[in-house]
Order: sequence, then structure tokens, then C-alpha cells
Amino acid sequence: MAESQLLQTARDHALELENVVNKVVVGQQQAVRLILIALHARGHVLLEGGVGVGKTTLLRAFSKALGGVFGRIEGSVDLMPNDLLYSAWVNAEGKPVIDPGPLIAQGEETAVFFFNEINRARPQVQSLLLRAMAERSVDAFGEEYRFPHMVVFADRNAVEKEETFELSAAARDRFLFEINISRPTDDENRRKLIFDPAFHDVDALLSTISEPLLDYRDLNQLDREIQQSIFVSPEIENYVVRLWDASWEPHKLGIELEDIYVEDLVVAGASVRGMSSMVRAAKVAAWLEGRDHVLPDDVHTVLLPTMTHRVFLSPVYEGRREQIMPLFVRALRDHIATP
Repeated sequence: MAESQLLQTARDHALELENVVNKVVVGQQQAVRLILIALHARGHVLLEGGVGVGKTTLLRAFSKALGGVFGRIEGSVDLMPNDLLYSAWVNAEGKPVIDPGPLIAQGEETAVFFFNEINRARPQVQSLLLRAMAERSVDAFGEEYRFPHMVVFADRNAVEKEETFELSAAARDRFLFEINISRPTDDENRRKLIFDPAFHDVDALLSTISEPLLDYRDLNQLDREIQQSIFVSPEIENYVVRLWDASWEPHKLGIELEDIYVEDLVVAGASVRGMSSMVRAAKVAAWLEGRDHVLPDDVHTVLLPTMTHRVFLSPVYEGRREQIMPLFVRALRDHIATP
């Protein structure tokens, strides 16, 4: 009974946080809910979207609402792994000074770390970030720096392709979700963002979040409680396995897409890590809806963001990934019978 009360109180706080963030960043309700799920499932996130759609503001809002530190670094072709760990400069007296880099500067207080334009960074830099994501620690200055509460967000420059290094399959699989942050389509929200001065000053806007609504240091334990408390029935288990099989061999299940030869579409489907991550996220989705068991709707909530970056397409279709993957995942959802 005490455990149920703990989860209920935590859910109330999570929904309060969601409500506050939606007031700061308007028109992104679906993305806000998915980020909330990722934070409680302790999963890292790839962000997709153009320039100036509010990704940084969104992450800063979450970081402030969690009470933790927001770390950030910009990807560039000349960025080296050590630039994540330390910065060297010469002071006014001509003496060299070495400061901790953005990844380790705040250590255990880091709640959200944003790697902007990760595909501009070389594979060596990406590899260091992957280790930090997997182990939540790095070695620097002869000691181990740990950040047990950190969730990494990264976005990719999808417009300029020169001097970019796309993430490998293994790197993409480390991210729980790929979430699209697109420009709002609702006319009222579009006018607010363009004409309302309240949305022109990000710092003033974030100051409306007066105090932490969740304690980022509690999320690891809360995640364990959620995963142990939310039930997945054998019928849902079978459904998830069928979705997994379909991600590898969609043609064998009779899935068809217009103007696409489905038999040649997929090179590799979702990984074991990907499917287990989807179940973890579906449990959080169910918990946020006030249920103690997972329904097909919870799986559908997280299906696209979990699978869209984990299904690897043949080269002839890879250039159309952004258009194909939503259609492909929707076909999986509609074709596989729900329990």
C-alpha cells in the first residue's frame, strides 16, 4: 500500500511538471509527454527537428523543473574527445589553466545534458559520449567522474550534410527514443510564439518555473518501482514479440506500403535492447495514465519513437527514411492484431 501511495504521489508530481512545461513550450504536447516518459524510464533521447523550434528551451525547462544542472556542448568537426572533459586556456598572467569540460563540470548534479548537432562531431567524440551514456561515468584527471542521474539528449543537423558524421547503428540503438520537435501547426500557438513578447525572452520565460517539481535524484529509484509494479500480460508479451518479428521481416506478415518493395525494405529490424526499452517505456506510459498494467495503447504511444531509429533500411530507401518510417511503423501497428 505504501508503494502504491509513493507511485501515486510521484505521478501527480510528474503530471504537474508536464503541465508547467507545456505552458513554457507551447504546441509540443506529444513531445513533452514522450520526454517525460524517457526521463522516468531513464532513457536517452535523439531529437529531430529544424533550427529554432525550441529544443533547447524545452530541455532547459525540464532541467529546471527537475532541479538539476543543464549541461550543453555544440558539435563541430574540430571537436575532440578531450573537449568534453576539459578546456585549457591562458590567464591574464600568462599561466595555463585547465578547467573541467562541460560533460564533467557539474558531475552528479547533472540532470540533462544536451549535445547539439551530434553528427557534426567526429566518431571518436560520439564514442566517448556513448560510454558516458551507457556507464554514466568517464575517466578524467586520473579519476572517475560519475553522473548517475544524467539523461543525454542529442540532435542532428538534418539540413547541412557537409562535414557531418552520421551515427552508427550501435550508437543510435543506445537512445531510447527519437522524438520529432516540429513547428506548431495550431494557429493560436504559432501566433503566440511569433507575436507574444513573453515567448521572446527565454530566460524570463523559464523564470516562471519557480521551484523544482520533481527531484532528479529520485528518478532512478522511481524507475525501479515503476518497472516492478506495472504488469505486462502474456497477451501483451505476445503482441510485442509479433511487432518485433514484423520489424525484421515485414513481407512475411503481408505488410504492404505504396511504391515500396517491402521485401527489400529492411536490412535489420529492432534489437533486443530496443524491444526491452519499448516495454520499459510502455510501463511508464501506463503509469502516467494511472494504470497498473500495460495496454496496447501504451505500446502504441511509444512504438514510433522507440522503433523509428532502430529499423535499418536498405540504401535505396534510406534517403527517404523520414517519410517511410512513420508509414512503416503505422503499418506494423495496424496490421498486427492487438490483444
